[in-house]
Amino acid sequence: MRITRRVQFLYTGGTIGMVPSPRGFEPGGDIHAQVRGAVDAQGTDPSLADLDLGFAQLKEVIDSSNITPEHWQEIIDHLHAHDDAHDGFVVLHGTNTMAHSAAAAALALSDFGKPVVFTGSQIPFGMPGSDAPGNVVGALLAAASGGSGVSLYFDGTLLPAMRATKVSALDPRGFVNPYDGTPDAPRHGWADPAPYRRHDVTVITLAPGMTAARFRAMTTPAPAAVILRAYGAGEGPCDEPGLEQAIRSLVTGGTPVVVMSQCLHTRINLNKYAAARFFARAGAIGADDMSLEALYAKLQFLLSQEIPPGRLSTWVRTNIAGELAADLHGSIPEPVS
Repeated sequence: MRITRRVQFLYTGGTIGMVPSPRGFEPGGDIHAQVRGAVDAQGTDPSLADLDLGFAQLKEVIDSSNITPEHWQEIIDHLHAHDDAHDGFVVLHGTNTMAHSAAAAALALSDFGKPVVFTGSQIPFGMPGSDAPGNVVGALLAAASGGSGVSLYFDGTLLPAMRATKVSALDPRGFVNPYDGTPDAPRHGWADPAPYRRHDVTVITLAPGMTAARFRAMTTPAPAAVILRAYGAGEGPCDEPGLEQAIRSLVTGGTPVVVMSQCLHTRINLNKYAAARFFARAGAIGADDMSLEALYAKLQFLLSQEIPPGRLSTWVRTNIAGELAADLHGSIPEPVS
């Protein structure tokens, strides 16, 4: 007996549904008809038989450059509200922040139990050479697979949501998993998380010659958290006068500072080099092998759960949804009350 699988497309905006305008490309295409046309063009492909397709979109479809944590929550709320009516979901999303949104969804939907696949395109539907039809059909097949969890489909590859990072705005292979084949640590999913709220998470990239005064200026007033993109395995300008104290002042004031790498493929070790140990002395947290998208989403998630500053380090270093290859905490943290 063949089973009909119900898959809903949720359109949030992005290049995949954009059309030319006097202001440049912007959302406005008939995305529902374009998706249906891409599926129908596969003819009698048996892998697409017995699929019942549904369509929905956010209240306001946008360029993904305008995505905020409130939009993440709108996507999550929609998925929960339509959970019973569908067996899987495809979220059509702009590529600029798709990895951020997929990671945010993975953190909040660790017990969702149905597949959620994010996809988009580098070139809009209807334009010469568009990658939209192939990405849509591939994501649809993944969402109809009967699995579970959040993933990102692009250019023939299904990537774990917490391991996808954007590497190109030109090549069809726009996203990669730098740690492909590396298993993640045991997961400690979050049951019934509080909704996402926007928090002031500042991202600072170190560059040769950056001064402690500039760092202080960029963190005054103190943000909710700081992501510091250091070099290599977590090194920075340890000889810069006042920088260690500036970081320590933030940490002692309740602002976590998390050190990650500018490298695509590495692991942070704040004890390996003298040029990294000053971060540890100042109280900074190492992000191990998390991508920027995963780390940013994770900090927004943890801050939305109102984790006390003294316990946030433990949760940053605990694998929730596949963002870490190693569980750096080593045991399951106590629940947050």
